[in-house]
Amino acid sequence: MTDSNIIAFVKKILQNMPKDWLELTTHRLDIYDESQAKVQFLEKLEGLFKADIADEAAMVAMPTAYDYIRLGHPLSCVLEWSIASLQQVPVEHVISFSSSTIGVLAVLRTNKLKGRPTQICHVGDMPSAFDEDLLKSVYGYEFEILPIESTSDVPAYEGSTVLVKHGGVAEVQATVGADFVVTVHPSLGSTLMVCGDQNATYIADIQHVRRRETIAMTPSNCEQALRALVSAQVASGSHSEESRDYVRTAISSITATSGKPLVGSSGLSVQYAIMMGLVHDAQASHDGKAIKLVVPPNCYGGTNDQARRVAASIDNVEVVDLPVDGDSDMVQSIDTVLTALAESDAIPYIIAEIPTNPRVEVPDLQQLQQVLTKERYTAKGEPAVSPVFVLDQTFCPNVHFLGEGEVLSGIKAVSYASGSKFPSGGRCTAGYVVANEKAQPLMQYIEQHMTLCDNEATPQQYQILAEQLPSMNDRIKQAYANTRDFVNYIAEVLPAAKINFVSDELAAQGFTPSVFSLDLPTKGDTDAEREAHKRQLNLDLIHRMISQIPTESKFCVSYGQLKGCYWTVPATSTQGTTKEGDKDYIVRASLSPDLDMEKHKEVFRSFVDSMSIV
Repeated sequence: MTDSNIIAFVKKILQNMPKDWLELTTHRLDIYDESQAKVQFLEKLEGLFKADIADEAAMVAMPTAYDYIRLGHPLSCVLEWSIASLQQVPVEHVISFSSSTIGVLAVLRTNKLKGRPTQICHVGDMPSAFDEDLLKSVYGYEFEILPIESTSDVPAYEGSTVLVKHGGVAEVQATVGADFVVTVHPSLGSTLMVCGDQNATYIADIQHVRRRETIAMTPSNCEQALRALVSAQVASGSHSEESRDYVRTAISSITATSGKPLVGSSGLSVQYAIMMGLVHDAQASHDGKAIKLVVPPNCYGGTNDQARRVAASIDNVEVVDLPVDGDSDMVQSIDTVLTALAESDAIPYIIAEIPTNPRVEVPDLQQLQQVLTKERYTAKGEPAVSPVFVLDQTFCPNVHFLGEGEVLSGIKAVSYASGSKFPSGGRCTAGYVVANEKAQPLMQYIEQHMTLCDNEATPQQYQILAEQLPSMNDRIKQAYANTRDFVNYIAEVLPAAKINFVSDELAAQGFTPSVFSLDLPTKGDTDAEREAHKRQLNLDLIHRMISQIPTESKFCVSYGQLKGCYWTVPATSTQGTTKEGDKDYIVRASLSPDLDMEKHKEVFRSFVDSMSIV
């Protein structure tokens, strides 16, 4: 393997790569093995390199690298492979980020849990987002910062040494004395190299930070970095800020809120800023009191996992389960939990999805309002700390929860949405958060932590949102109409199925999701047999849909897309980190505004006709 061969191969990839490599935000689960995330893609890439094959057909046939593009994608894998190959290090030792700071934060987090000291050496200035005081006071990270003149000046240190320097993202290489090298580009992001086999144990932890608290370098920025790599030119990145004000104004209008919205690189980037901002607020306003993150145990796995990661790494923070759907009622559960937390004088931060995922349930909103605004008292008879309600309304971003006089206007509440769904129509991952009037003081803390993690949306993401947000509410209406049509058809041809979807009454109130879940009728002599048969039916249905309507139906976790129909089993995708007993082995489907409804009905009918012999 020579440098010239690598460069020539990357040039061919850039010339022939599929359009989807730049434009998709989620990928097919039917050609994805989570246990082999990235590995399968890289093995195939290595094989193509050795055979000197880089035509479009070969790349289209590549296995899915990651289930979500924010975790990594074909171009981030190619970039990391290229750097590793040129530097002659294992490819898993190179990790790219959209953020300039979070590679360093990932090492600091692991070392805090290990009890290992960290030295950060930097040539030139540290990234402007890096806030030493905040990292030490709120996150509890311990480290020393040392400016040095040259990369050859890294001193010996009993602990981990992180070297931070500026340059092209491909200009990352092992350095004597450094355990980790982070190269920061002013607009594309950063790349981190794990140096030496002795530090390989950090790789999974660093990847997990990328999975939950930030995103990989975006496809467009990876493309620029790769073009700079093969041309030996400096990548300039995108500096246009014209769309930012437009996007913020559009979000304020859509959500009927008056404060400044914050736009992050992904829904989970936003959520992490919210969680850490709330922890910061608690430390500032209620020093010493226990902080409780109240989270549904069966909610989206990223939310579930991230909350537990925050609790594991921050003193005085604990996760409390909040059963919300199925046999549990969200309002009753909140009442029970808040009463218990008030008794112990804890600080309650509730994180919930409305409608819930995947059962698509909406609580009684008047009862929810009463429970959240109810006065509670500690065991000593003193007023308890009021809750903050953090609402994930990705399923229904058009509903006005926070505006004046709305259901959540009487308490501190913030709302956020994943941008890869309806806001962008599946064209980028950027998400946003807004607050009601009572929670506006919290936004300064949330913004501080979004800035610290360098997780604001990129200029290109703002541009995509500016293009897509104006049509969002109309797309939501049409997608709901298609979903209601399909749900009604399923109820007609398969009345024994349990369909989880909003009622007509809830739809009249504005809850018009395009997602429903389907609990198929099953058979068998025992519970185990019935469950096994149902799980097989789930896969049979999904396979039939994606094989017979390949241009529209995908085995995928997403929704809110501009075209097509998406199918998944939450227990094996969105609930991946959820405890087994809380998972839902049912089918979740989502419909877009644009699809061949009659063809989907036809294929579903053929599935129903086949069920008796399955």
